[in-house]
Amino acid sequence: MDLAEIWRVMRRRWYVLLPGLLLTAALTTAVHLLIPVEYQSQSTVTLLNSSKATEAFDGNPFLSTQASLTGMADGLARNLNSDGAKADLKALGVTGKHEVKIADNAQGPFMWLTVTGTDPAAVLKSDELLAGYADKRLKEFQTQQSVAPEAMIRMATIVPPQKPQAQTKTRLQYIVMVGALGFVLSLVAVFFVEARRRTPRGKNRPAPAGTPTAAAAPVPVGAAPAATDETMALRTVGPGGAGAT
Repeated sequence: MDLAEIWRVMRRRWYVLLPGLLLTAALTTAVHLLIPVEYQSQSTVTLLNSSKATEAFDGNPFLSTQASLTGMADGLARNLNSDGAKADLKALGVTGKHEVKIADNAQGPFMWLTVTGTDPAAVLKSDELLAGYADKRLKEFQTQQSVAPEAMIRMATIVPPQKPQAQTKTRLQYIVMVGALGFVLSLVAVFFVEARRRTPRGKNRPAPAGTPTAAAAPVPVGAAPAATDETMALRTVGPGGAGAT
């Protein structure tokens, strides 16, 4: 079946296709309205060596890098993603979903602090609160180990919380999926109806039980009836001269 034939079938069965397309449009509109737009704000922080460890570099922390800082960044990120941290952040007023991880392709202890939500203003505020909480947790870890203040690892902000950007990819994917599925089902319904209409109603139907397969030939008017067998009666003469049959 070529495209021209498909188009002719669609035009011929428009009364099936049109309701399907209208229903598909209604469903895609509902998805567009029911799934809210999400916004995302992200900031970047890094861990720096302690002031004591940078004395040999005239106090410049960016000249003193250690592999242990990346390990500390990984541990801090895991703690900030824990259930306990989520409860603390919620109490501080953080809304939406937050995520902390080591930055992709990072060549040092760089961390991404990300917050996602439906309210742009709340998302930006939550990202700022997350950055402050991360610095607090870093200090608490070292205080619990009785680390001297001058030997503590520090945190510095590389990129402050950015203006929330709309994340429309997920909603667009759902809209495309619903629209494509509705269109395909509409076409299936069109060709199903077309196939049913083209099938002859009496074709290949079995004959009802008891129906003779061939009608008997009629007898012409004036024709002689069929010959019947005649039985010849035999007459015998008995002793008394009387005949018996």
